[in-house]
Amino acid sequence: MATYVVLNLVVMALVLTIARVRLSKLSRAVVATMVVLLVLTAVFDNAIVGLSIVDYDPHKILGLRIGVAPIEDFMYALLAAIIVPTIWHKLGEKHV
Repeated sequence: MATYVVLNLVVMALVLTIARVRLSKLSRAVVATMVVLLVLTAVFDNAIVGLSIVDYDPHKILGLRIGVAPIEDFMYALLAAIIVPTIWHKLGEKHV
């Protein structure tokens, strides 16, 4: 069975490939959004993991944590910061 890291990397590779996103070409707005989402993820994930609302199989995580939140959980924030503006941009191109 795949670990969360493997799953995250596969999803990230698919998203970047399909969206044709180059990480070196991300706009300041996308990078700022990533920072905000990562901070919010750190706060709220620590709360929900710390309160035992969500738990992770210890055999499927690396063991690296920011507070009590596993590092793998932060990939979702990065993906959202890339996916949402990419979809917005792609849909906007078709209406021009």
